[in-house]
Amino acid sequence: MIAYRLDKRPVLLIGGGNVASGRLYFLLESGAHVTLVAPSPLDPSIVHRLAEYPDDVTWHDRVYSGRDDPLKVEDYAMVLTAIDDNPLSYAVYEMCKEKRVVVNVADVPPKCDFYFGAQMRKGPLQIMVSTGGQGPKIGAMVRDIILDALPPNVEEAIAGVGALRGDLRKRAPGVGGDLGRRRMEWMIGICDEWGLGEMAVLRDEVLRKKVLDQGWDKGGRIVAPSDVRVKRSWTNRNRPNDLIEGAVRGLMAGLVIGAIGSMWWLKSSAR
Repeated sequence: MIAYRLDKRPVLLIGGGNVASGRLYFLLESGAHVTLVAPSPLDPSIVHRLAEYPDDVTWHDRVYSGRDDPLKVEDYAMVLTAIDDNPLSYAVYEMCKEKRVVVNVADVPPKCDFYFGAQMRKGPLQIMVSTGGQGPKIGAMVRDIILDALPPNVEEAIAGVGALRGDLRKRAPGVGGDLGRRRMEWMIGICDEWGLGEMAVLRDEVLRKKVLDQGWDKGGRIVAPSDVRVKRSWTNRNRPNDLIEGAVRGLMAGLVIGAIGSMWWLKSSAR
């Protein structure tokens, strides 16, 4: 999977129902400018977003007319269809293939260059779980398990480590090479040592200076929270990845047990 930047880029969305509403939400979250083609009436949530994002959505109140439409697929970075008209959806797909434009045809995985998956966003953190278009509900279930396992201050932790990384680049400027490798290795070591529970305090500028002074400036030493008088929190005793692993194992065990139970019931019924 990749993160495809759509900020300020044009996207064509064909359809005005419930599925199109979900597509529109994610496109607006990504910062794209959306051209929406769909006849009235629109899904109520789309109507709401048209009012909320008047500068980011251009709505054409009509049916998209395929190859004869004045809105050409090659003028967009991405095209999405979410309509019940399969022949039109397939025609749009073929047009996009001819013009080398990435396309997503809702609920038809073979006609998709990409999938949306089950997504969540908490500040700068974005998580997507994909099942390759085969089991969207399973993807949503796994996403919820991960979401429940995240510590409540994960956004602050990301802000803290981001600030430390920025300060490190100012102290040791340069791109690539041995310096870039050492910076990366040191940041990885700090993240592993501190854990999500402690990294939130790195938003404090004075504390970040201590970490850099006692760590990076001392030959790349990995500074522990206790070295700068930060107490360990519960997060390091129950690392989120341990919680996630346990939760996913529990889910898989439940699926296996359910499958075995179903097989036993079928064999019993056959008798």
